[in-house]
Amino acid sequence: MRFFKKKEKRAEEVSFEDALLRSLLAKTEMTKDKAIQIPTVSGAISLIGDIIASTPIKLYQESVVNSEKETKEIDDYRVTLLNESTGDTLNASEMWRAVTRDYFLGKGAYIYINKEQGKVKSIHYVDEKNIAIQENTDPIFKDFNISVQGTSYNPYNFIKILRNTINGASGESIVSENDLILSVAYNALRFEDALVRKGGNKKGYLTSEKKVTKETIDDLKDSFRNQYSNNAENVIILNEGLQFKESSNTAVEMQLNEGKTSNAAEICKIFHMSPNLLNGSSVTIKPEEEIQKFVKLAVLPFMKIIESALNEDLLLEKEKKSFYYAFDTKELLRGSAKDRFETYKTAIDSKVMTIDEARYQEDMKPLGLDFINLGLGAVLYNTKTQEVFIANTGTSVDMQNLKGGDNIENRNTK
Repeated sequence: MRFFKKKEKRAEEVSFEDALLRSLLAKTEMTKDKAIQIPTVSGAISLIGDIIASTPIKLYQESVVNSEKETKEIDDYRVTLLNESTGDTLNASEMWRAVTRDYFLGKGAYIYINKEQGKVKSIHYVDEKNIAIQENTDPIFKDFNISVQGTSYNPYNFIKILRNTINGASGESIVSENDLILSVAYNALRFEDALVRKGGNKKGYLTSEKKVTKETIDDLKDSFRNQYSNNAENVIILNEGLQFKESSNTAVEMQLNEGKTSNAAEICKIFHMSPNLLNGSSVTIKPEEEIQKFVKLAVLPFMKIIESALNEDLLLEKEKKSFYYAFDTKELLRGSAKDRFETYKTAIDSKVMTIDEARYQEDMKPLGLDFINLGLGAVLYNTKTQEVFIANTGTSVDMQNLKGGDNIENRNTK
């Protein structure tokens, strides 16, 4: 007796997933242009760039006068190039904003130094995309040239501002170091954009218990394509035996808003800043304290890298011994007026600052009050002469004469 195996009847599936979903599931190769589309990245870089562009750079000289170190500001033509007119199509403000973008998102920021007879005539920002590095193979005695569209230049022809560099020629961008979190944030934006463009319609697939002809499949594809285009009111009629099954969730079900907030907070960690600075709220601490924290953790380290680059490439060899460039961060770090004046009051009451010194910090004219209020009850001890001065009586005591009950020699200071 022969047994015949009953043929299993399986449902035939017709998938209508488009190329966008496949691309979302695949690994996304992050680039500078993609990263800058992420609002958190764009906002953080814009904020840092604005602070850098609005903080003046000055040139100082250190010298020793009467065995004391003295620092004075130097009026130099190169300071004008760094703060105002660069001699290029970009002014100084635009240049520093472009430098900030290239520093974080590219291989580094490069500024060409245009010299005539050894004097800097102008400085020119060069997009890092046009920079190619030609390195030697020696891991100890490293050397390189910088190529711009096929023309080779020596390293000293450029101011090089590099992030996490290990060779002094190029740096590491946040795009390459943090591509995973940036990819998540970027793909979340793409997915949300796809939902908006398709009217929030859910994706899915069709199932059929019987074979579907190619003509029917083509008609269904056109119908679903029109349905998801979100530019007309379209109705899809399914033939008998066809069923639509959802394959993805809506934005609410996937909690995209919570995901965006979480991704933004993670990206802010890359820049050492609080998300509150970008969304305009401050929950944990005072806004002034949050800004000060951001400046100290994110902006000042970047400024130090710029200063080192300027000292290395924009100073002559003979100038490097005593000259240096530095950002004038006095205004940036001053804090609120209330905090500043409370600090001055404490310093004056503690006898470590005079009134005129406090006025100098506020860019106010001195009053000629070059004295410190000691108070009548003050007793001062001179560690060098070992004398004690009593302000109330106007007398001083020689501590060297205090030996085993000897008489104390009082000398009137009048």
